[in-house]
Amino acid sequence: MKKIALLGSTGSIGTTTLQVVRHLKDSFQVTALAAHSNIDRLEQQAKEFLPELIAVYDENKAAELQKRIPQIPVLAGMEGLNAVACHSDTQLVISAISGTIGLIPTISAIKAGKDIALANKEVLVSGGSLVMSLIQEKGCQLLPVDSEHSAIFQCLNGEKSSTIHRLILTASGGPFRDWDYDRLKQIQVEEALNHPNFSMGAKITIDSSTLMNKGLEVIEAYWLFGVKLEQIEVLVHPQQIVHSMVEFTDGAIMAQMGEPSMIVPIQYAMTYPNRVASILNPLDLKKMQHLEFSAPNYDHFPCLRLAFEALRQGGSLACYMNAANEVLVHRFLQGQFGWIEIAQKLENLMLTHASQALHTLEDILQIDAEARRHAERA
Repeated sequence: MKKIALLGSTGSIGTTTLQVVRHLKDSFQVTALAAHSNIDRLEQQAKEFLPELIAVYDENKAAELQKRIPQIPVLAGMEGLNAVACHSDTQLVISAISGTIGLIPTISAIKAGKDIALANKEVLVSGGSLVMSLIQEKGCQLLPVDSEHSAIFQCLNGEKSSTIHRLILTASGGPFRDWDYDRLKQIQVEEALNHPNFSMGAKITIDSSTLMNKGLEVIEAYWLFGVKLEQIEVLVHPQQIVHSMVEFTDGAIMAQMGEPSMIVPIQYAMTYPNRVASILNPLDLKKMQHLEFSAPNYDHFPCLRLAFEALRQGGSLACYMNAANEVLVHRFLQGQFGWIEIAQKLENLMLTHASQALHTLEDILQIDAEARRHAERA
């Protein structure tokens, strides 16, 4: 039985992970759970899965939850997240806390020698060089949970990295993929929160609408698979049946397909290298009347272009971009400015940033904090 700890148990990835645990109850034991502040859901999870340890990032919420479930230790703040990440009995840590706060406990887990199932984009976007060097040093497995990276990971199974010609990440294109520029200027918060295929948290849903989410995935793919930037391409695929593809040097293209659900990538990371039956119904190919692919519109969705540029320049720019975008998205959700201004403000901020090398976690956190200060004033 594999023992797992779950960072971000109350979010969409976390709750789906626990669906997989219910389905494969004889294969997994939940040793520790952590969440930001949703203690109502966390209390339900604790009573069902009986973890040995719980952490709540919000200190007041942690104290309240401890009163509700006195039989299980509840720790608070970053100390609590790190404790969950490093729990002694845990073999696999699912890193699904969104935002940069997920970076610190994930690094702690790696230093403790835990295998990582990674669903937090910021870990590699902000700290790719540091994280990958630690993974190599500690001999841990880093298993992708994002559906696109899981697809590539599956396509590369048994293949030599030298045979990779191109990684093709697919994107739904979001709710505004066919809108003209004038219409994009009028986007309301409620419209941007309406993803065509998935129900996700607010921040990632907005990132999907601007294609920043896909830009972050490009940066992740660069670090995960050790390819050159020129070997990564994005295609808009509204049906989200083909989750991503790999083109090899002999011209063959291998694609991973399936229903647009996170069940498969989460379960594959948890059971790797084995495959077991899932709760999903098989994909009915007879119902697939057409599968569309097109190039993204970089003029209408400049956040994707900015992510490529951040990776091209290297150094701290991707870290700076990620943190600034997080603040700008939050401000958009508060109604402080329009959807189209997210990218405009982000590009202006990036142009002012003097990129530098990031050698330590402290370096990363310093750039992250600087970007947030700048984005609050932008």
